Amino acid sequence: MSLIELFITFFKIGLFTIGGGLASLPLLKEAVVDGGFITSDEFIDMVAISQSTPGPIGINMATYTGFKLASVPGGVVATAGIVTPSLIIIILIAALMKNFASSKAIQDSLSAIRPAALGLIASAVWFILSEAVLPGGQFFLPGFLIMTAILIARSLWKATPVLYIMAGAIAGIIFL
Repeated sequence: MSLIELFITFFKIGLFTIGGGLASLPLLKEAVVDGGFITSDEFIDMVAISQSTPGPIGINMATYTGFKLASVPGGVVATAGIVTPSLIIIILIAALMKNFASSKAIQDSLSAIRPAALGLIASAVWFILSEAVLPGGQFFLPGFLIMTAILIARSLWKATPVLYIMAGAIAGIIFL
């Protein structure tokens, strides 16, 4: 994949990512896993690492994928590709919003985007859940038990998510 193709691929992902980084996961999966650039396991690892490191998940994943495909230039180009649409859109919105903020059509459009973003996030959750608990279509009891323990702990104690990420990593090292 050339650097131009890499930029265009991540530009398209950035252009259609509405609802934050988690909403970009289905698009990222389609581009990099279904495109044959990384495996499903690498994708799941990237999601975990991107969630555990500072910065937006989509940008972290673009940087990692670009670096894997074309070293430092690839990381820079993929990152630039995914952030450029947002930069352009924010500049346009800032310039135009004061004139159209009260428009019913604009308000209705923004309201309609929310369910679409929720659907993309739900799709990402389903993909990660199925890969963690049903890899290869077979039930994976240790993954299910770790997930359940973290869910129960999180519902009982509202500790920082970093603690639960670290607990999941330690459980994975010990039990898997």
